[in-house]
Amino acid sequence: MKIASAEFSRSSQKLSQVPQDGLPDFAFIGRSNVGKSSLINMLTGRQSLAKVSGTPGKTRLINHFLINGGWYLVDLPGYGYARVSKSQREGFSKIITDYVLRCQKMHFLFVLVDSRHEPQKIDVEFITLLGEHGIPFGVVFTKTDKLSSSQLDSNLARYKRFLLSMWEELPPLFVTSSEKKRGRDDILDFIEECLIRC
Repeated sequence: MKIASAEFSRSSQKLSQVPQDGLPDFAFIGRSNVGKSSLINMLTGRQSLAKVSGTPGKTRLINHFLINGGWYLVDLPGYGYARVSKSQREGFSKIITDYVLRCQKMHFLFVLVDSRHEPQKIDVEFITLLGEHGIPFGVVFTKTDKLSSSQLDSNLARYKRFLLSMWEELPPLFVTSSEKKRGRDDILDFIEECLIRC
């Protein structure tokens, strides 16, 4: 898939505010500071479409970006260790769970995990929640350029073993690097196939 146009559509504080035009959503979520904004900018070929920050928890709303006039790329708030108050963290949690579990136009959810680390408790809990509710999702490994080939292979194998301990088959897996533009075609081609089927 080629991205001909990518433009900000709207930010929403709650599910009732998301666009209701029938276009499908492909959403991206992950632990705070996992590299979500960098990945979104890499995918769309727009350097500052999603705001990149070194401060975890910068995305606090559901952000919709209209792609090629036919579907939305959705930037969801990060979960986890954002430097915000407990009440704000609980608010993010409600925003995330309302959207992920109740938004009928969400076609697929990309869950970003840092390829440098073993499965993190908060990622495991979130992925388990998706499985329990039958939410279609894939796992996107980020920051793979920070690892050697052997380290990456080892970490991916460990993650696959872990996932297979919970499920009979693996969800779609994507290996990415925003710095090297790795995985861009894989994700965009996957979205294109989904659009053809829906």
